[in-house]
Amino acid sequence: MAKEIPDLVAEARAGTGKGAARQARREGKVPGIVYGDGKDPQPIALEFNYLLTRLRAGRFLSTLWNLKVDGQDDVRVICRSVQRDVVKDLPTHIDFMRLHRNTRVNLFIHVEFENHEESPGLKRGGTLVVVRPEVELVVTASDIPDHITVDLTGKQIGDSIHIEDIKLPKGVKPTIDRNFVIANIAAPSGLRSSDNEDAGEASEEAAEA
Repeated sequence: MAKEIPDLVAEARAGTGKGAARQARREGKVPGIVYGDGKDPQPIALEFNYLLTRLRAGRFLSTLWNLKVDGQDDVRVICRSVQRDVVKDLPTHIDFMRLHRNTRVNLFIHVEFENHEESPGLKRGGTLVVVRPEVELVVTASDIPDHITVDLTGKQIGDSIHIEDIKLPKGVKPTIDRNFVIANIAAPSGLRSSDNEDAGEASEEAAEA
């Protein structure tokens, strides 16, 4: 299932250079530029509060956006840089790069877990500990998965799920070149305490012997 691409609303900005940028800021907007895909750079501006809300939501630079500018065709972009005020740490300028449908990009994709009832470890009271709720993957701009799925069938207490245990969509691969952990099945707290007590008693018996 393809991931829904969120909209980002901007307006065309007349003029370039420091003077035009200052004017946009006086109007409560953040100036920006859209470049790439063999087309001329396009000056834009975004409402300050609107942009700040999305920046604070996280993952802004790794999200593929559907940029909407009144009077122009929508275009898929990814943010390449956000310039900030050195004192207030607030955005003062933003750069976007246009993406072709076949462009390969790095994005964080949500991880979903299924078949909890088929996991013997969870049935025994184990806990699913999610190490990575999202995974950074290399994907094609025209076919971004909505999520990747972890099948918990047969998972026992103590088992770990690694990235290589997950069947990724065709053409998708992790950005990290190692078999990292996505999640594990931890023992219930009572069982862990019991194991610790048993280990302690065994150590005392060994010492007495």
